[in-house]
Amino acid sequence: MKILVTGFEPFGGETENASGTAVQRLGEIPGPDGVNLATAILPVTWSGAGPALLRAVETHQPDAIIAVGEAGGRAVVTPERWARNLGHGRIPDNDGVVRDAAPLAPGPARLESRLDPAALTRAIQDAGVPAEVSEDAGAFLCNAVFWTALHRTDLPATFIHVPAVRSQGTASIGAETDPENARAESALNFNDITHALAAAVGAAARQLRPHHS
Repeated sequence: MKILVTGFEPFGGETENASGTAVQRLGEIPGPDGVNLATAILPVTWSGAGPALLRAVETHQPDAIIAVGEAGGRAVVTPERWARNLGHGRIPDNDGVVRDAAPLAPGPARLESRLDPAALTRAIQDAGVPAEVSEDAGAFLCNAVFWTALHRTDLPATFIHVPAVRSQGTASIGAETDPENARAESALNFNDITHALAAAVGAAARQLRPHHS
């Protein structure tokens, strides 16, 4: 079984993106038994993020997708339940593009995760990392990639937001997902987040196995 896990490159002048760093670390440790892990780092651009995800799917031919992004307003790991058919960039992407609020594509107002976010959340909590299900993935590029995974593929796909932690100092960006929230100070570090993602991959594999046996 192959599971594709994606993160994002740094943006907004930052040198790190918690999702990209954690996904790269995840790719360097042994995956759960029976799981072949593929990873990809996506650009933080409206024109490039979705196509890069679809290219990774074409390259790796995974059985499932777990896309990961950072959210500066969140202190714990949050598997998402819904992708919204809405793209809105209040801040410029890495191409300097600001996107007015508009649907991402013709289609329903939202699509539901094809991997159970409650099961992923329980697995992350069982691994000792705080987590809770989120009902709102925002409208920035994290949500756009989640929507693309559900709208443009038939694969079991989900999205996980992680706190915008840094190796040193604090993130200056990351509030796009929850603009009404103050910046969250997370007690988590990259090891915690990588551990959480490994637990989520294991939980995803357990959800998929009935279809594979």
